[in-house]
Amino acid sequence: MSFELQASLHARNFDMSLSLADGETVAILGPNGAGKSTLLGVISGLLRPDSGSARIADKQLFNLDDGTRLWKAPHLRGTALLAQEALLFPHLNALDNVAFGPRSAGASKVAARETAQHWLAEVDAMPLANRKPSQLSGGQAQRVAVARALAAEPELLLLDEPMAALDIHAAPLLRRVLKRVLKDRKAIIVTHDVLDAYMLADRVIVVEKGRIVEEGPTRDVLERPRSHFAAGLAGLNLVTGTLTEEGITTPDGRVFAGQHDSGWSPSPGQAGVAAFPPSSVSVFLGDVHGSPRNSFPVTITDLEPHGDQIRVRAAGGSAQALSADITPAASADLGLVPGMDVRFVVKSALVAVYPA
Repeated sequence: MSFELQASLHARNFDMSLSLADGETVAILGPNGAGKSTLLGVISGLLRPDSGSARIADKQLFNLDDGTRLWKAPHLRGTALLAQEALLFPHLNALDNVAFGPRSAGASKVAARETAQHWLAEVDAMPLANRKPSQLSGGQAQRVAVARALAAEPELLLLDEPMAALDIHAAPLLRRVLKRVLKDRKAIIVTHDVLDAYMLADRVIVVEKGRIVEEGPTRDVLERPRSHFAAGLAGLNLVTGTLTEEGITTPDGRVFAGQHDSGWSPSPGQAGVAAFPPSSVSVFLGDVHGSPRNSFPVTITDLEPHGDQIRVRAAGGSAQALSADITPAASADLGLVPGMDVRFVVKSALVAVYPA
């Protein structure tokens, strides 16, 4: 039972097409304002696009491109939306909150409570059955909200940053719960956390400015990113340009050397990227002797602790925003401060080059 969507919403500069296979979980990644929540709103029926269509298997959710102008109400779509906040009914205990969906669908009180008990047990929340929402922690309430969404037997589960409001202790527990209950279930999860994508998603879609800019299997996208946002999530620097035999040539004409995949050669003029970790970047105060490749001037924008290292963030020329990880001692010896002009140097052997 697959899912397909194509929709445009002009006021929000939104235009996306996507599909899900049976049992597939897709993570939607992107910066704030990229269109992630708009996508969930269109699918769930909370936002009406200007054009497009969507279907789950043979069930049409909407079709605004033909004469019928079909638009199914949210409660008739077979979707369930789990928001950042649990949004439980405050006057009902956990069990009755979860039983609400089945009761609304016509189940008897006994059947609805049996379904609720099943899903509370599935999310490790059965001991919370008699508690009101005011008696639940954030993590407990969110697990009850997951049970409530699943008790409605949705054909497509939509999750809008479900871990965003949780503390560092509650988030891992909910993540483990979701990994179990999302198995073999169609789901779309909007997240800013790369761990959510790795643990929960079969596939990743990166969106920017209302468009899909990158998609593919989770590990492929995060290990070989082609967008700056995905590279940032993966903890990598990214330089864009045109592929050459040596690596890439940046828009300002600088050669950036790196390692191509073995047995592969670039096509003339083909767009490409060079990716490398901050730990591979050295910082110098003056000119660097030897080959000028992979050596470029930047201006430090920020310094921040990063584990037992100092992360030096900088920008300059076509290199855009880049980072280097150095020791606190090295930072002190160099006297680094924001606004200082320095030179970043990267060994070509540590740079992966591939098509954009």
